[in-house]
Amino acid sequence: MRKILTVVLMIFGGTAVAQELNCQVVINAEQTGQANASVFKTLENSLTEFINQTRWTSQEFLPQERINCSMFININSYDGNDFTGTIQVQSSRPVFGSTMVSPVFNFNDEQLAFSYTEYQPFSYSPNQYESNLVSIISFYAYTILGLDADTFIEQGGTAHFQTANQIVGTAQQGAHGGWKATDGSRSRYQLNADLLSNTYSGYRNALYTYHRQGLDVMHMSPVEGKKEIAVAIVDLRRMHSRRPNSLLVRTFFDAKADEVQQIFSGGPSVDIREVVDALNAMAPTHSEKWGNIRY
Repeated sequence: MRKILTVVLMIFGGTAVAQELNCQVVINAEQTGQANASVFKTLENSLTEFINQTRWTSQEFLPQERINCSMFININSYDGNDFTGTIQVQSSRPVFGSTMVSPVFNFNDEQLAFSYTEYQPFSYSPNQYESNLVSIISFYAYTILGLDADTFIEQGGTAHFQTANQIVGTAQQGAHGGWKATDGSRSRYQLNADLLSNTYSGYRNALYTYHRQGLDVMHMSPVEGKKEIAVAIVDLRRMHSRRPNSLLVRTFFDAKADEVQQIFSGGPSVDIREVVDALNAMAPTHSEKWGNIRY
């Protein structure tokens, strides 16, 4: 939808000059006991400017096409210029023909560590290591771009995930956690590796079916839209059956659990017994939500 809209407006004389992301950055430093220190507000403002004013791709985005996202950074401790904490990254996209906004990505990264000097400028270079903080923010910028593209074009985000993979490689020279295969099952390395793996292509295909063939047609045909969303969930279960408890399935439901419940708890009814079975198999921690779904 973003690409289609851009082409139409350019044909009729519109311009597309805006950056790609519309990101809200929040820094929470309450756990440090010095939450009011100026460095945290400076960091928040600098990261907001860096993310929203950087041209991450050569694509042209209209202002209304910018991807809405957020990064909530919780600083647990800092010593001089060294900071540790977590970062929660979220993104969403509009639903065609409605005022609805659909969550796409919701990921909590617990391996945040970086050095920062107040008023230090940020810049991204695709082939150069700048700092761990720049690498982390840039990695998530391209991950957001890739996932958003996957919801509009089947496997449309591959180029963005490949750029994120380059960041994974260059960031390893910084010796910080999250960038290597040995850094755990919820690391940035693992997230990117799974997104680029054919083994988990079902996740990306499900994103496309769920959004483009499901949500985006519900304004015309709620029944057909819900049927396609059901197809996406059942297809996702097939991947889950081959690779149980995968990071991407958990990531899917971290973003989608509430929305899935709402979609299947109202409106025209469709046959969703297989869907509910799939939901309980893939995401048993949300069983209370699945119990509220009406057959």
